[in-house]
Amino acid sequence: MTIKTVIFDLDGTITRPFLDFDVIRQEMGLSPDAGPILELMELMSPEERACAEEVLLRHETNAVARSVLNDGAGATLAALRCAGVHIGVLTRNTRSNAEAIARKHGLQFDAVVDRDDGPVKPDAYGVLALCRHFGALPAETLVVGDFLYDLLSARAANAIAVLLKNSPKAQNYAEYADYVITSLDEVLDIVDNIGRNTKGSP
Repeated sequence: MTIKTVIFDLDGTITRPFLDFDVIRQEMGLSPDAGPILELMELMSPEERACAEEVLLRHETNAVARSVLNDGAGATLAALRCAGVHIGVLTRNTRSNAEAIARKHGLQFDAVVDRDDGPVKPDAYGVLALCRHFGALPAETLVVGDFLYDLLSARAANAIAVLLKNSPKAQNYAEYADYVITSLDEVLDIVDNIGRNTKGSP
């Protein structure tokens, strides 16, 4: 088996963690432990949702402006591209913010699935949509992220789940990962190792 596609989460994976979702929830008038923000917004009245969207947009725009790439992000994406591996981004953020990150840091994404395209992570929708776009099987696809929902979306699609352990809390999600890494350049080792092991199989 050859890895044909690598799907990256955006916030906290390609860029360093910045968004404080507890603060965002509080500004929306929600308790810090109320649950995932996008799902909570679905339950709001139109007026409440409009206010919540304004809060979320302000925080996300600020995160783009102050974004810093995780170590090895640029080099890893460039190496994958040189190897002919498709690069997808699957985010609960917006397409415009993903594109702004790419412009700011000189990155190139082959395709983006955002929160407006269909059911968001942890649903399998985004992973499967990107696999179809690239003509890759889920078994030929790595999904790289720093949060539980990234791993659950990979598992739901039968793709290969890779946890970027960039915070103490990330260890709580390790049981859902096929691989655990501490630096993005380790993705290249996973791609190479899967390729070598497949070639050596009878």
